[in-house]
Amino acid sequence: MQEKKEEGLQQVLNKGSEVGIDEVGRGAVFGPVFSAVVVLTEKNKNTLKQYGVIDSKKLTPKKRKLLFPKILLLSSDYGIGQSSAREIDKFGIRVATELSMIRALKKLNKKPSEIIIDGPLILRLWNGVQKNIVSGDSKFTAVASASIVAKVSRDNLMERLEKKYPGYLICKNKGYGTKEHLAVIKKNGIINLHRKSFLKKSNFI
Repeated sequence: MQEKKEEGLQQVLNKGSEVGIDEVGRGAVFGPVFSAVVVLTEKNKNTLKQYGVIDSKKLTPKKRKLLFPKILLLSSDYGIGQSSAREIDKFGIRVATELSMIRALKKLNKKPSEIIIDGPLILRLWNGVQKNIVSGDSKFTAVASASIVAKVSRDNLMERLEKKYPGYLICKNKGYGTKEHLAVIKKNGIINLHRKSFLKKSNFI
């Protein structure tokens, strides 16, 4: 019954272009949360599937970087948005994530009539039609593409920040609270891009 339901939903969503949105960095303790939105035609969806576009978490960093320019080239439109560590501390991670999504959507040339969001949480700041799909990045190519674009964009930023803040292993941990990262925080303290609200919950500050 569930499979039939999802199949019916897919048929509705696949009329015309598919607009997928996803975020990355929600659970990190350092740096911004990123979101990306990707608009794909039916033809280019199939092409990207053939290239190997799937949920970014199932791909190696090398494969994601190879797919990134292909997705941008084949997308009808795309947008990337972020919300800073300061905004995360001020508003909370859910609102900050929503802000990053809205910023990504505002970069599109045209407002989409319908968006597909990965996960169950409604984008409360969006006044258009939206579909919230759990594991959407495994079911819709546009969402999978958005997950790759967001992930590569954020990882690229982390690589640049490693040079600015050496010693915190940012290039390696991508801002997540690994044992090594937390050990460095205990030793050297936090910097302005750490999410203080996250670290307070873990009693690190």
